[in-house]
Amino acid sequence: MQLALTDLFKARWTDQIHDEWIDALLRRDKYDRRILERTRDLMDASVRDAKVFGYEELINALVLPDPDDWHVLAAAIKAGANAIVTFNLKDFPGDVLSTYGIEAIHPDEFVYSQIDLAPAIACGAIKRQRESLKNPPKAKDEFLAILQKQQLPQTVSALRAYIELI
Repeated sequence: MQLALTDLFKARWTDQIHDEWIDALLRRDKYDRRILERTRDLMDASVRDAKVFGYEELINALVLPDPDDWHVLAAAIKAGANAIVTFNLKDFPGDVLSTYGIEAIHPDEFVYSQIDLAPAIACGAIKRQRESLKNPPKAKDEFLAILQKQQLPQTVSALRAYIELI
């Protein structure tokens, strides 16, 4: 989210995408729906023009390996996005996405590219994210260990070079 506030890229999502991440976290049984819905509302309020509307009519004209992902591609097309950032690369084949001028990018590759593109801006956003973790606070190395566990090894490697900025 902190990166989305930098204007290095244009974050886009839908209510349906919100519902999916909220439901996924609720299945883990350690989250409160009210807190997640508050997070959703803050995301919508903080990132201007992030919500995509009017994509629904495109859904049934699309084909991806998992029909539950069709709405993501429909929203990306409607938004004029050139990338879908997802850990789920296998369900977004390049040959299908390229038809629409879109590519699927792993979050590690995406964040790494933002750091490479604008190190000071990206690291400033990442620092704000780390500093927002207050219960308990996270030291730089501890924060990098969390990112490593979240399958972001390139990002962690890049951030080690800029450790003083985060």
